[in-house]
Amino acid sequence: MRKYLLLFFVMPLCCFGQKVKKDNSAVGLNKIAGDYVRLGLSIGQYDGDFVDAYYGPDSLKPMASKQASFPKDSFLKAVNHLQRQLQPIIRNTKNASLNNRAKWISSQLTAFSRRIKMFAGEKTSFEQQVQELFGVQPPTYGEEHFRSLLQQLETILPGEGPVVSRFQNLANRFIIPKEKLDTIIKTTIAESKKRTKVYFNLPATENFRLEYVTGKPWTGYNWYQGSYKSLLQFNTDVTSFVDRIIDAASHEGYPGHHVYNSLLEKNLYREKGWAEISLYPLFSPQSLIAEGSANYGIEVAFPAKEKIKFIKEHLLPLAGLDTTGVSTYFQALAIKGELSHVRTEICRRILNGKMTDTEATRWLIDYGLFNEKDVARALSFIKKYQGYVINYTYGLDLVKHYIESHGGTEENIARRWSLFQWLLSNEVRPADLLAKGKTK
Repeated sequence: MRKYLLLFFVMPLCCFGQKVKKDNSAVGLNKIAGDYVRLGLSIGQYDGDFVDAYYGPDSLKPMASKQASFPKDSFLKAVNHLQRQLQPIIRNTKNASLNNRAKWISSQLTAFSRRIKMFAGEKTSFEQQVQELFGVQPPTYGEEHFRSLLQQLETILPGEGPVVSRFQNLANRFIIPKEKLDTIIKTTIAESKKRTKVYFNLPATENFRLEYVTGKPWTGYNWYQGSYKSLLQFNTDVTSFVDRIIDAASHEGYPGHHVYNSLLEKNLYREKGWAEISLYPLFSPQSLIAEGSANYGIEVAFPAKEKIKFIKEHLLPLAGLDTTGVSTYFQALAIKGELSHVRTEICRRILNGKMTDTEATRWLIDYGLFNEKDVARALSFIKKYQGYVINYTYGLDLVKHYIESHGGTEENIARRWSLFQWLLSNEVRPADLLAKGKTK
């Protein structure tokens, strides 16, 4: 086993040691990109959560079986060698496309290093983890921030008693019956796909397969298969509020993850031959773009008024549910969206040793407005994926601010879709969004 491991690392590192030509040609960067993919796939032999998708050639897959123990030091050494090879390109090339690719790969490799250390059991602060994995520092929200949002909810929720109970009583009116779930999900996906295809020229062969699962910490998951195909899984353990269905269908499918991966494969891998994009490492800056755009994509496909209209005129009647109170419900959901940052703060405090599971559960119920059925799943997600939770909240903030500050407003829907398509079709780093438009 050790012999094979040494062969794997010695051979690529010999290649890494070759001088990049002075003109920093694409040939040199393409070689580094191939070695980047090999390294990521090798790490994925040990860390089952490392590789979210891969659709490149078999020739880049590891040839050797994995060792009995995780070779942390060898992997970190390989990361460092790749980083050193990228620096002359980043510093010297005048080709904007090459420079951007090199920076993108470098930021991904920074995340490789942190994830390797995490998988080996190394602990670190929340701040260091999210900086190295996702390239950002989300703002901090104190408990008073969430209390003030709850006070806003008090003014719009019907009934009396605690805000949490009043919200749950309202939300419970809009739970999709299990026997209607398949119809509602398929109807929603069909509608979001139709809306997306008005603005996007998707690959002719793109498609997805739908599957229902249980026992997962997430609501939905897109397993991208390559060749413009996805497996969309929906967790039927999660309470099926009508808004959650429309959000999950758009987030996982159209114009979310399925479209994002399909456009990257078509535009960058198939048409340009950029090997690095064929590997999607889950714990990387790419995920902040992926999750942030998938969350913002809900709003792109279903602007607020259109979302309420579609639910009132199509989904609730299909589910056999009364539409009374749905407008108030969506007013409350807008505030609940701001409360979603509570997951970031829970993660921050848990990783920094400042919050117990009991206190985290209280925050999820009191400030996150989770019901008792779903709160355990929410906490298990935070503990398993840790800093990844920022991608849904701060990632959304960055994407939304970037697109809307560049004219992609609800009043200019064509511009919004155009900017959104650019984001889904290029190697974009969180740093790029921050540099082109500051957000809070």
